Amino acid sequence: MRILQENHQGFSTLLALALIPLSGFATDIYLPSLPAMANDLNVSASAVQFSLVVFMFSVGISQFFIGSILDSFGRYKISLASLALFSLTSFVIALVPNIYVIYAMRIIQGITIALIVVGKRAYFVDLFTGEKLKSYISMFSIIWACAPIMAPFLGGYLQNSFGWRSNFYFLGGLSLVFLILELIYSGESLKHYHPFKLKLIAQTYKGMLQTADFTLGLVIIGISFGMVVVYSLSSPFIIERVLGYSAITTGYSSLLSGFSLMTGGIIAKSLIKKPLVQKVSIAFGVQITLVLLMIFTASFGSNIYTLIGFIIGIHIAGGFIFNIIYGYCLSRFSKNAGIASGLTGGVMYMISSIFSYGFANLFEVKTQLLLGVADFALLVIVTIIFITFNKYRSKNLAEAKAIS
Repeated sequence: MRILQENHQGFSTLLALALIPLSGFATDIYLPSLPAMANDLNVSASAVQFSLVVFMFSVGISQFFIGSILDSFGRYKISLASLALFSLTSFVIALVPNIYVIYAMRIIQGITIALIVVGKRAYFVDLFTGEKLKSYISMFSIIWACAPIMAPFLGGYLQNSFGWRSNFYFLGGLSLVFLILELIYSGESLKHYHPFKLKLIAQTYKGMLQTADFTLGLVIIGISFGMVVVYSLSSPFIIERVLGYSAITTGYSSLLSGFSLMTGGIIAKSLIKKPLVQKVSIAFGVQITLVLLMIFTASFGSNIYTLIGFIIGIHIAGGFIFNIIYGYCLSRFSKNAGIASGLTGGVMYMISSIFSYGFANLFEVKTQLLLGVADFALLVIVTIIFITFNKYRSKNLAEAKAIS
């Protein structure tokens, strides 16, 4: 086993941070290409949207199991194998343009992405403690938001210049570069291996999922991210088919959406010492206000500027909420970092995929008005869940204070 060398730790940490947004790149880079893919493959819009959903669900459900594998067998070799397989499946999608092949490859990609990202999140818990660890964890959602900024923006230009297959050639090449850098500079970070005992692992999972504030926190970040995915699924068709703009415009809109998510995360990081309930409640209030305005102003006239304007504000507040609750969940069980990381990412992706695809199709989101209605329905649900989350969180803090 190749152990991470101390003189390589700095660059290896940069690599770990760089790999965290890979899941977002795999999700978002081909969003501007969805209408073109539907035309080229001769399938419906919902059929190509489903390729995104099966990927997200695969990422989510995989993380239920792989956290324990990473805690038992290490991070490094599994990460190398996953990068290689992700690269291969990206090239297969580009070379074999069949929707069912794409579904199969996206499922495999979901598993490999889960292995890579969960391992890299756990990497920081392996090496850092205290305030430094908190600082890195707070950075995760900010760095992760780089993908929604850069990926669709790049994907729009790739689509416009070379067609939808170029997105997957890019993903294949990018993962190969990361694989080479990992081989040169990285190594195993896990210091204490946990025995791979199914009964013990099942008990750990059960204990975590029975912790109400942790589980409700996962649902909150899942629905919060689901609102972003609803926009990602519907915006290419609203912008390109309804409003008549190009894939490049879709890319620019996603760029602004991604910047909004990152801005929300940065604001949350700067207010890290403020009371959680107060700042998250204000953010939910902002979201609800903007969504209601989005619905009511749609009847007076909606266009690309009103659509993007409201989305910027809604996603800044969403990124703020996501950063805070995500950090809370990720640091809730530090002794089982791999499993906690896997559950956090896994449940988030599963809930996001179910709610986003379900609400996008339930409301048949094709206009600003319907996007606002879908978002409002999601906000009503997540606000009720947050109230319950805070009840259990307060109870947990009171118990911890009594013990100390």
